[in-house]
Amino acid sequence: MTRTPHSHHSPEFKEQALLKARHRGTRSVISVAGELNMSAGTLRKWLQSASKKTGTIAHPVPAATAALDGPASAWMPAQRLMALQQSYALDDMARAGWCREHGVFEHQLAQWHQEFCTPAVPASREASGAFRELQRQHEQLQRELRRKEKALAEVAALLVLQKNLPRRCWRARTNDVRPAAPKVARPD
Repeated sequence: MTRTPHSHHSPEFKEQALLKARHRGTRSVISVAGELNMSAGTLRKWLQSASKKTGTIAHPVPAATAALDGPASAWMPAQRLMALQQSYALDDMARAGWCREHGVFEHQLAQWHQEFCTPAVPASREASGAFRELQRQHEQLQRELRRKEKALAEVAALLVLQKNLPRRCWRARTNDVRPAAPKVARPD
């Protein structure tokens, strides 16, 4: 039996879905398909067939070339850099208009500029300081553990001695042969 393909999606919908899937950024095909309320397998097949027809590879467009859409707080660093590049040469009025158009506040641009321009502290310096602190704490805990183990051993030895001491004393008393005291006759 030969299966005939049937589609309940219009060509316009298919084209919009392909466009959305190609410009998905870092999102997965499954999330885009879920957003479109369709099967992820169908969307993958559409991407593969479209890439075969055009001779292109069906990879998502990187986030840096993706449009500056969505909330600015959720933008990736590449999108933030692109926003800084687009708004850097603008005067105050033009920058304010650009910010309104893209849903960004000017203080966010200033903060992003500061983040990109400040050199990052080498992680190795921070990591070595944190490592030394952890080593110091580890050694201190080891010393405390040894001290407590010694105290515990001492208490255990004292308990054993305390338990065995009355037995030894009693045996010593029963095994002692004391010479009988001479009986002294009492005058009546």
